[in-house]
Order: sequence, then structure tokens, then C-alpha cells
Amino acid sequence: MGQALYRKYRSRSLGELVGQEHVTQTLDRAIKAGRISHAYLFTGPRGVGKTSVARILAHEINGLPYSDKPHLDIIEIDAASNRRIDDIRDLRDKVYIAPTSAKYKVYIIDEVHMLTGESFNALLKTLEEPPAHVVFILATTEVHKLPATIISRTQRFAFRPGAPDKIAAHLRTIADKESIKIDDEALALIAEHGDGSFRDSVSLLDQVTSAATDTITADDVATTLGLAPHAKIKSLVQAVTTGDRPAIAATLTELAATGANTSTLVAQLSKALAAAAQTRPHLYTVVDGLLDVPRAYNPDLKLLTVLMRAAPAPKTAPVLATAPTTIASAPVVRQKPATKPTAKKEDPTETQAEVPTGKPLTNFDNMAWHKVLAAVKKSSPPLFSVAKQAQPVFDASTNELTLLFKFALHRKKLDDVKQKAALTHIFIAELGGAPAIKTDVSATAEPPGPPPADPTLANVAKIMGGGEIIDA
Repeated sequence: MGQALYRKYRSRSLGELVGQEHVTQTLDRAIKAGRISHAYLFTGPRGVGKTSVARILAHEINGLPYSDKPHLDIIEIDAASNRRIDDIRDLRDKVYIAPTSAKYKVYIIDEVHMLTGESFNALLKTLEEPPAHVVFILATTEVHKLPATIISRTQRFAFRPGAPDKIAAHLRTIADKESIKIDDEALALIAEHGDGSFRDSVSLLDQVTSAATDTITADDVATTLGLAPHAKIKSLVQAVTTGDRPAIAATLTELAATGANTSTLVAQLSKALAAAAQTRPHLYTVVDGLLDVPRAYNPDLKLLTVLMRAAPAPKTAPVLATAPTTIASAPVVRQKPATKPTAKKEDPTETQAEVPTGKPLTNFDNMAWHKVLAAVKKSSPPLFSVAKQAQPVFDASTNELTLLFKFALHRKKLDDVKQKAALTHIFIAELGGAPAIKTDVSATAEPPGPPPADPTLANVAKIMGGGEIIDA
């Protein structure tokens, strides 16, 4: 029977351990200086090297070459199986027996948080006044379950989850030594799904290798681990990023046909989208929606809904104005809108509105928009309550200002001819010119932030092309 890779490549000295240099270097210096503590506490997630370092430390403080074979003076205790008060009392009685051949008798107590309250009390008495020849090494994945009295009597070392790049590099070293043909993308995928555990990652490499006949690819790893194909995840991320709804639906249909597990798919997609969101922050909204998918009544439908609600790609590419401008006043013309049906004689003042055609604006920015809003607030509070909900998008090439609203109700209110006419009058009065005003609805519409109150900051923002002062 072949030896498992994680056992074959288990570290045998402090210098060999990967990813926990902040622990191993400190322990190495202490051993060389002869500063041996009577009790150590190793904390951290599973598979990051706590037990391996405990065994290495037990050998090195005794000046013994590392060996997987049991040593009479190095005693390993699984607290999950020996958690009773009688077990700890038995240990407490035996610690006074001198070591058989080594300098120190070392007790490694794994998963020490599993001990009962009475057992902790019994262990505490031994930790308070231990014999000079005894060293305790406690290891736990749940340090919060340990009494503070136990923690205070130990030297604590916190082990960290392995960084994916370090895990992948470690796997590459093993793969080269074992003549395993595997590409870097496959190793990165294994490291990602090892959850920061070197041991689990090496075990995954062992598992993938046993089923491979040729060079191992990322898709081979995905198949072995029950993951959705790496290429499909990339396709979904691309479709969500660009708002390609047909591609989203098609990809999900293909994955469903292959029997992909929805929870696993969501976990993969969440990681991929979170990475993409670092440069496209709007994707965090999609990631947030994915958190609700696994516990939904119909996870498949919920997943489809969340992805479909991702912001669609814009049909055109208008650019938000970034520079202020001063435009001369322009003549006003009259435009007659459709009349309202009524049983009474029509009142010309109700069916007509002055819709000015101002001189085109060459530029328009958020500061100019706030100037317009301030004038709107003074002249027409009802109009202001609607206009302030808009995100202004100005296209200088056509002199068109599109006011984007998140809700159709707000758009409908500003589509009224009288409201547009009133707003256009204010544009001319405040800016000396006016754009052609259009309205639209967008799920991602966001009104610009408030202008800075400080005139100096306002001038800086104006020079920088507008924006919101976050901290002044």
C-alpha cells in the first residue's frame, strides 16, 4: 500500500514547515537560546500544522532526530477521547514520573477544548506547578472554548490559514518530486479549495492524481471535486459583468444538465465574483444576493433571479460630464403638448407650457447639477423632491441630458411637459443654456453625492471634475 502524500511530505523540522514562519522561527530561536517553556498553546484552523509543529518541537527540545515512531517520553493524547476527569487525574499522577531516556517528558494534548470543566480544573493545577522535567503542548481549533486560566499559563502561538499562492507553490514542489503532470491553473484550484489547509490541499492533490491518466487540468480537478467546470464559472462571471442575460440563462441550463450542485456552484461563483468586484464594485450587489440562494425555497430559481437582476450593459455609452461651463442665454419657444380630456372648457394655461430651447451646453458636471437643484428647491419643492432622485448623464455630442431614475414612478413625474419646461427655465437662468432633457429607468441609478459645504473644497472638486467629499 502506497503512503499518502500528506504523510510522506510531512515536515520533519521547524525549518521545513511552510506558511507558519512567524511561529517556527520564534520557536527555533528559543530552543537555540535554551528558553524552554513548561506549556505551549497552538491555536488555529485544522490542517495548518499545529500537530506537526508540536511533534517536531517535542523532538527538538529533547535533541532527538524526528521520527514517526512513538517515543516513550513523547505522549500524544486526543482530548476528544480522553476528556473525563479520571483521564486527566491519571495524567496528573504520571507527570511526576521522570522521563525514561529524554531530557523532557512532553505531553501533546490535541483538541484540548474538548475537555470537561472538571478536567480543565485538574489540568490547571498541573500547569500551575509542573515538574521541571515536563512540557505540555496544547493544540486547539477553538481557542474561545478554553478557560482564560488555562490560556494565561501557556505561551500562545496562533497558526494562520495558508495563503493560496504558498499552498500552490508547495503543491508544485510535491508534484515535481512525484513526477505528477499538472498545470498551474489546476494547482491554484486545489489550493483555493483546500481552505487554507496544507494537509487538506496535499490530500486533494493525492486524490486528483489517483484518477488522472494525462496532464491534470483545472477541469479535471473540478470534476474530481464535484465542482462546476472552471470555464463555465468564467463564462458566468463574464455574462454577469456585461449583463448578458441570454448567456446567463444558457450557462445555467448547461450546468443543470450536467447535474451541477447548486450550493457548490454558488460557492464557486461567489468567490469568482468577489474577486472581480475589486475592480467592478457593482458586482458586490450580486455577491450579496448569492448569500440567500442556498437557503431559498427554490435555490435554482433564486440563483437565476439573482443573476438576471445584475445590472444590464448600457445600450449606449454616454459619459457623465466632468467640467463646468458658462453658456449665454438663449431664446424661448413655445411647444404645445397633448391636451387632457375634460368635460370643461380647456384652460390654455393648463394645456400649454413654455419649453425653452437654450443654447447647447458644451459640458455639464455634478457641481452644475447641484446648482440647478438648489434653484429648483427654492422655486418648486415638489419638482425638487423628484429631480433630486436622478442621476444626471450628459452627452455633449448631442446636448442631451438623461436623468436616470431607480423607480419608474419618479421618471413618470418628471416626464410631465410642465415639469420639464420648469426645469429647462432654471437651467437657462442658472447656467446660461439648457440641454434636451430625457428620462430613463436604471436599477443602478445613484444620485450624485451632496456638494462640499466648504468653498475651498468645492473649488477643488470642481477642478477634479466633481465628486463627493467623503472625509474633509
